[in-house]
Amino acid sequence: MEKEHKKPIIYQAKDGAIELQQDFDNQTFWATQKQISKVFDVNIPAINKHIKNILKGEELDNSTISILETVQKEGKRKVVRKIEHYNLDMMISIGYRVNSKNATKFRIWATKTLKQHITQGYTINQKILEKNKDLFLKTLNDLKILTQNNTNIDTKNVLTLVQSFSNTFFNLESYDKNIFPKSGVIKEIKATGKELQQDLQVLKTELIKKGEATQLFAQEKREGSLVGIFGTVFQSVFGQDAYPTIEEKASHLLYFIVKNHPFNDGNKRSGAFAFIWLLQKANYDYKNKINPETLTTLTLLIAISSPEEKDKMIGLITLLLKN
Repeated sequence: MEKEHKKPIIYQAKDGAIELQQDFDNQTFWATQKQISKVFDVNIPAINKHIKNILKGEELDNSTISILETVQKEGKRKVVRKIEHYNLDMMISIGYRVNSKNATKFRIWATKTLKQHITQGYTINQKILEKNKDLFLKTLNDLKILTQNNTNIDTKNVLTLVQSFSNTFFNLESYDKNIFPKSGVIKEIKATGKELQQDLQVLKTELIKKGEATQLFAQEKREGSLVGIFGTVFQSVFGQDAYPTIEEKASHLLYFIVKNHPFNDGNKRSGAFAFIWLLQKANYDYKNKINPETLTTLTLLIAISSPEEKDKMIGLITLLLKN
């Protein structure tokens, strides 16, 4: 179905849901009998018959119908005609009456969605949720206000949990779909591999004092390995930084130290230290995004990951830094 002007394309998803493409602003939408027939894969006369029966039985009224101007091609001409359009309420009613495979898929989806709404008290459209994250969080605040005096349900803790970990839900979705940030903070960082090496030795001294490391910690297997990794992170290709953003540089520094094992011992701890060290050198605000537990998890995840997952590991770190 071709999209004319800014009208949304109406289609049926694989799970049977009626959906809109590239339009998440409307609370309802309007479709012609021809569009509805294509969604449910039946002929137009069948749609017309059901509409008449729905109105005759007063299941719905004329408010579900609107006369809209539609541009149609007739030969080489574009003709504006006034055509009846029907809203989402009418489409749902038709979906429960039509006899076709698509209509059956719709009814299965609709019944499942209705059941979830009744038993759980809510339903979520993930696509719309991603597009309207701020509105979603505002709605949670409104819900908390509405339910704070309700003694029948304890929603406060649940809503607080959802708010607190809202970024986690979006990050997991992005991770599953390999949708990672393509932009970040571009800023000159005044730091060298030699400085990192010196500061790692300060860390080493402190850990040895605490009995948490030996002389093997941060001891290079081959002299110059750390400086080499640092140089790789800051290298230029055709006059441009290979990793232009702060997020990319820090993520690659962590990854390369953990995976390349430049030291006899303490590669994971050294990589985690270098990651935070570089972010601090860049005056990058990371403390509300990467806490010690998160950094530990990321470091261990990189350590057990396969080389083929490198881009996904880097993408995950940049995703956490951006949100």
